[in-house]
Amino acid sequence: MKRLIALSIITILGSSFAFAQEHNPIKVNQVGYYPNQEKTAAVEKSAEAKKYTLTDANGKVVWKGKGTRKAVSHWSDKEREIVDFSSVTTPGEYTLTAGKLTQKVIIKAKALEDVAIAGMKAFYLQRTGEPILEQYAGKYARPAAHPDTCVYVHPAAATEARPAGFKLSSPGGWYDAGDFNKYIVNSAFSHGIMFAAYEMNPEYFNAMKLNIPESNNSTPDFLDENLVNLKWMLTMQDPNDGGLYHKLTTPNFEGFVMPATCKQQRYVTQKTTSAALDFAAIMAKASRIYGKFAEYKEFAAQALKQAEFAYKWAEKNPNVYYDQFGNNKKYQPQVNTGEYGDRRFDDEWFWASTELFLATQNMNYLQDVQKYTPKQFTIPTWGQVSGLGAYAWIAAGLKDDKAKMVLDMTGNELTKFADELLATVPTSCYNTPYGNVENNFHWGCLAESCCGQAIEMLYVYRITGNKKYLTAAIENADYVLGRNATGYCYVTGFGQTPTMHPHQRLSAADGIDDPLPGFLAGGPNPGQQDKNASLPEYPSNYPDESYLDHDGSYASNEIAINWNASLVALMGWLEAEVGPL
Repeated sequence: MKRLIALSIITILGSSFAFAQEHNPIKVNQVGYYPNQEKTAAVEKSAEAKKYTLTDANGKVVWKGKGTRKAVSHWSDKEREIVDFSSVTTPGEYTLTAGKLTQKVIIKAKALEDVAIAGMKAFYLQRTGEPILEQYAGKYARPAAHPDTCVYVHPAAATEARPAGFKLSSPGGWYDAGDFNKYIVNSAFSHGIMFAAYEMNPEYFNAMKLNIPESNNSTPDFLDENLVNLKWMLTMQDPNDGGLYHKLTTPNFEGFVMPATCKQQRYVTQKTTSAALDFAAIMAKASRIYGKFAEYKEFAAQALKQAEFAYKWAEKNPNVYYDQFGNNKKYQPQVNTGEYGDRRFDDEWFWASTELFLATQNMNYLQDVQKYTPKQFTIPTWGQVSGLGAYAWIAAGLKDDKAKMVLDMTGNELTKFADELLATVPTSCYNTPYGNVENNFHWGCLAESCCGQAIEMLYVYRITGNKKYLTAAIENADYVLGRNATGYCYVTGFGQTPTMHPHQRLSAADGIDDPLPGFLAGGPNPGQQDKNASLPEYPSNYPDESYLDHDGSYASNEIAINWNASLVALMGWLEAEVGPL
């Protein structure tokens, strides 16, 4: 069995891990609190005390006080008490005591930097088609696999120029999630949310050191790692018509084996409107970001050219959705891997036309922006990307009359959305905007809802300058890192009680006790779509406790590049905002 591991990893993956405690009824951010920001704990009723104390490493009491309020679960009769020790600002390791129980508390500058770096370094560990080397990955080194230099066109994707069985080369990139396939839609979103944070904090992300093979060149590690997958995406466009293959996949998911042992043939599947538009959006955005560096000029020009080609394909094919079920009725081999299915494309049109206008200033794209501008803000996910378009407008900050309508809408909508979330904190279970309604808990909720909310709060903080939004973003980070109903720190390799058994073939099959570090688990999911006789029972059916740290639990414990992208965007932005202070 994999053992629980301690505290944080260092950026080179070189630290050793200590053993952890059982789940502690005193729930805290297990990684670290910023010295001059809010610091709260949530204490379960079993550990409630009349007074709480915080002692330093020498046993000196530096704070004592009572709980600030009761926090009653929205789904059960469970009670917690919120304890606020924000007045303690000196960095150090402390002990929070409640009666006979204690919990470790860390206060430090750059409190979340290790998580931000490890979350980004995790993408290197997901690379395909190249060896993962010991000098960069330590004990997680592995041989090259899935070169993807001989991939077949699936019958559902056949054209006259590229008939079924046509061989093409589509190497590189990242494995998408716990499986070994690669998907255009999810890749585009993953880059999109990271680049959104990058555009607001370029100095921080450009300075990020990852210890990857490209670290000794003259360009930022953050951009170099993203480039690995962007270059793969370029190979997924049909050069004959501009369409994008939806995914590169085996017919069926591989077993829990290392990638070098996999034998299934790999295919590119049906072209779709969503893939074309998402590709157009991210390549247009990449052309602007990478075009600022002389070393990336050639890539930037190619990215923009292929983005406009993809957009033209979408204009000719505006309603082509990925129909795996229908394809399997007509074609062999049947494909049963992840769908990333989507049948509504207004959000993709908005994001793609936004990024292409910002890259080219072509007024035809602005007309499409105005046509598809959403009426309300939605947190971005792979299946709803209009929010990425909103974020792009805020980063651009254009003030001309033609852009002002869109910019005003996005700014006003974001503030309204954030205020609605903030209104829930005084009655929240864990002193967070996240986790106070049942629909906050679902497949991938820690990224799509928890991190997503926090990133949105950071945009509003930049727009308004009001620190309450920054505090709210930090509160959601605290939730991910341990101040939550289960007591898990949901990032592998971090905290006293981290996720240890992610649904990830690489971690499950490598023979190493510790999982690959820096990966965000999907999180509590009351849908429990993976529930079956081969899995242990979920410990609870309550929405915020419906989490199973087991490598078979794909519904609550898988990892995915889009989830890690949200983790990197949030933790990196917080470090840029608060870490240096």
